[in-house]
Amino acid sequence: MRKFIATVSKNFRPFISLLVGVPSYETYVTHMKKHHPNEEIKSRKQFFCEAQEERYNAKGGKVSRCC
Repeated sequence: MRKFIATVSKNFRPFISLLVGVPSYETYVTHMKKHHPNEEIKSRKQFFCEAQEERYNAKGGKVSRCC
């Protein structure tokens, strides 16, 4: 039972992120380290703000509309 709960907990956040359309920061970091080792990696906040801006045309990571 513990193993099941640990597995569900581990996979819950990525599932919810994909469900609402927010890309994975961990996947981004892995990609940057592998394919762009000389480039600076954005902070989690910068990454999230840019994802929000791209998806919702938000200002500074704050959604100003829903549709």
